[in-house]
Amino acid sequence: MKKILLSAVCGVALLTGAAYAQDKKVTIAVSIPAADHGWTGGVVYHAERAKAVLEKAHPGLKIIVKTSPDGASQANALEDLTTQGMDALVTLPHNSDELTDPIRQVKDKGIFVTVVDRALSDPSIQDLYVAGNNEELGRVAGQYIKDTLGSGDVVVIRGLPIVIDEERQKGFDSAVAGSDIKVLDKQFGNWSRDDAFKVMQDYLVKYPKIDAVWTQDDDMSVGALEAIQQANRSDIKMVIGGAGMKEMIKKVADGDALIPVDVLYPPAMIATAMELTVANFYDQVPIRGSYILDATLVTKENAQEFYFPDSPY
Repeated sequence: MKKILLSAVCGVALLTGAAYAQDKKVTIAVSIPAADHGWTGGVVYHAERAKAVLEKAHPGLKIIVKTSPDGASQANALEDLTTQGMDALVTLPHNSDELTDPIRQVKDKGIFVTVVDRALSDPSIQDLYVAGNNEELGRVAGQYIKDTLGSGDVVVIRGLPIVIDEERQKGFDSAVAGSDIKVLDKQFGNWSRDDAFKVMQDYLVKYPKIDAVWTQDDDMSVGALEAIQQANRSDIKMVIGGAGMKEMIKKVADGDALIPVDVLYPPAMIATAMELTVANFYDQVPIRGSYILDATLVTKENAQEFYFPDSPY
C-alpha cells in the first residue's frame, strides 16, 4: 500500500511539475529584417508561423516579433525590446558590424541570445547560432553542374561583396576546380531580381554560348530566367539557384527543364532557432553552440517536402 501511495504521489508531482513548466512565464523577442525582398519575406512568414505554434504549445510563453527596415532601426528596436523585459532574444541581424554592439548590450543584461544566419563580429556574445551552410550551398550547386554537364561554359551571378557571398563562391569554385567546367564570368546581382536581369542581359550579349547559369539566390534566378526568355536563347540548359523560393521549388517539382534542382538555404531557419530557444526554457535541454543546417539538394523526388504554398517566398 505504501508503494502504491508513493507512486501516486510521485505521479501527481510529475504532472504538477509538467504543468508548471508549461505555465512558466517566458518572454522571447524576435528581431529580424523587414520583408525587403523574397528571402526576408519568408523569414517574417516563418517567424509568425512559429510564434503561433509555440505559444499554443506553451501557455506561459510570449513571443514578440519585431521587424526593422535597416540596421539603425534594428539597433533602436533592440533597445526598446530590452526595456520591455525579455528572457531571450532571437535575432537575424541586418549586418554583422552594425549590430554586434547593440546585441552585446542585450547579452550584458543576462539575456539568452540566439543569432541566426548573419554571424556577429564577436561570436562569443551568442549562446546559440543557427544558420544555413553558405559554402556548402555553393559546393552542392557546383557539384550538380559538374556532374550533369561534364563540360561546358557557365556564368555566375553573385550576391553582394560580403562574407556570405564569398563563402558561397568559394564552395562553388572548389566544386568545379580541375574539371571541364569553364566559368566565363562572375558579376554581382546584389540579391536583386532587377539587377540580376541586367547582369544576365549583359552575359547574353557578351557570350554567344552559355550552357548553365549559377545564381547565389533564387530571387536572382527569377531575373536571369526573364532575361533568357526575352532573348529567346535555347543554348542554356539549366539555371541553378539556391535558398528554396516556393516558385523555384514548384518548378523543380513540376519537372521544369531549366530548373531541374534547387539548393536549400531556407528562411524557415528562423523557426528552427525559435524552437531551440524555447526548448532551452521549457525542456531544459543543452542547446548552446552552433546548429548548421544542410544545403539540401532539392530534386523532383523530394521537392514537396520543402514546398510552402502559403509563404511569400
